[in-house]
Amino acid sequence: MKKWLLALLTLAPVQAYALSGQVSSAKEGPMEGVLVSAHPDGGNITVTVVSDTKGHYAFPAGRLPAGKVALSIRAVGYDLAGPATADAGGTADLSLKPTADLAAQLTNAEWMESLPGEPGQKKFLQNCAGCHLLQKPLFSEHNTAEFSAVQQRMTGYAAASSILTPQLLVADRVANQGEFALEQRRQTIDKQAAYLAGVNFGEAKTWRFPLKTFHRPTGRAAHVVITEYDLKEPTRMPHDVIVTPDGMVWYSSFAEQILGRLDPATGKTTEWTIPTLKPNSPKGSLALRADQDGNLWLGMAYQAGVARFDPKTEKFRMYPLPPELNKDFTQTTEVEPTHSKVDGKVWIEDSGTYSIYRMDIETGKIEVFQPFPIPSPNIYDLATDPENNVYFTVFGRGDIGRIDAKTKAIRTWPTPTKESSPRRGALDEAGRFWFGEFRGNKIGMFDTKTEAFKEWTPPTPWYFPYDVVGDRNGNAWAGSMNADRVERLDSKTGEFVEYLLPRFTNMRRSFVDDRKTPVTFWVGSNHGASIVKVEPMD
Repeated sequence: MKKWLLALLTLAPVQAYALSGQVSSAKEGPMEGVLVSAHPDGGNITVTVVSDTKGHYAFPAGRLPAGKVALSIRAVGYDLAGPATADAGGTADLSLKPTADLAAQLTNAEWMESLPGEPGQKKFLQNCAGCHLLQKPLFSEHNTAEFSAVQQRMTGYAAASSILTPQLLVADRVANQGEFALEQRRQTIDKQAAYLAGVNFGEAKTWRFPLKTFHRPTGRAAHVVITEYDLKEPTRMPHDVIVTPDGMVWYSSFAEQILGRLDPATGKTTEWTIPTLKPNSPKGSLALRADQDGNLWLGMAYQAGVARFDPKTEKFRMYPLPPELNKDFTQTTEVEPTHSKVDGKVWIEDSGTYSIYRMDIETGKIEVFQPFPIPSPNIYDLATDPENNVYFTVFGRGDIGRIDAKTKAIRTWPTPTKESSPRRGALDEAGRFWFGEFRGNKIGMFDTKTEAFKEWTPPTPWYFPYDVVGDRNGNAWAGSMNADRVERLDSKTGEFVEYLLPRFTNMRRSFVDDRKTPVTFWVGSNHGASIVKVEPMD
């Protein structure tokens, strides 16, 4: 053997896998793009990889504990031919068969692509995904009148609700706007009910239109390891997930007074009960952000205040709004403390009155900013620059706004796509404000230096980005409540990579850990009581 070849073989690392095998079916033979998940008996961590062009899958060494694991797959149109288990460190070939229930596998986005009608007719369905999958109404047998009654009843629930945690509103914001607003809502509900009654399973107990599915992952989209951590209770709704410099993962619960911490090395969770400010109002928190001292801040939504948690002392300090701002419909959904050391102040958004507050941390004194005259469009998310100027999204219309911390001047810029409904976003180190255009179905970026916008449309139809975060490489990452896919956009080339997740995942706040190489994406499964980590392999 030649010396150079012997040296190469000696230096080349031997790749060891925790588990590997091949995925195939009688219809396709070896199958690319099949998600293979391994779950150890009694554990709360599930690891997923994706099969390559030859149908081969492999879990990297060290990713699975010793012993037996249960295997499952995700490949729309297919099921495992039978139960599958394997020993970590071994091999397991998997055989797939055509599914007998394709409708049960469709994502919200695939349902919206399949349903008949013009895009404007079915766009309202994205609102249903806030609380449940579209299977809920589409598998029903309701007629128009029954759908109208159900939808009218559902308007009485808080946004911080799910099937497991229904919470009634104390005040109806629309009713507070008068009879004209109520009549408009009734007309809208009746129109939507008529559409749903025409497309649901109904008395015919069959679908009257073809079911359309999206492609499986290929190329770079298959070069990924996905880890899912189940939380201790099924009612947990990890709306916001962040990673602190010590590697710990923190989460808020959308419908409970819970702040939690996950150790990703072990899967162990520790939880603290957040004090209740308004016992008769819906519970839960939305925003979760850290200040420069490592304190964690939460927007308490219908509890009408914000909370600060010191991880060192494990103590909360609560900041309830003063009585003149504390109404039944108040929702302090966002708090932004990232640059509060500049002036000792945090920014707060009130979705009940569409106001922005600036609070002095030491005294609790609040200044009120009203960017628009009443009735105002819905203001949603907040992000601060290094001078603690605050940028905000105008969800009720289609604008990005800014409040100057020193002069208190307010400016707004309309997005190129009208009525785009910017939802949540974040500023990157280059001063670019990334945001999800929820109704515009685009990823948006506002350059705060040049005051110029750019927009990109995700390749998956009906994606409706909820949140967008930029990373150190100029990529932007987005999550969705509809498509079960994480978008990774190269802003230089416009190329998208879509990482399909192993199961239905209602994604809200996105977080990118820039300390990792490659960077790592984290998100909560808001209806799945779990936290998801996406690690691209390139």
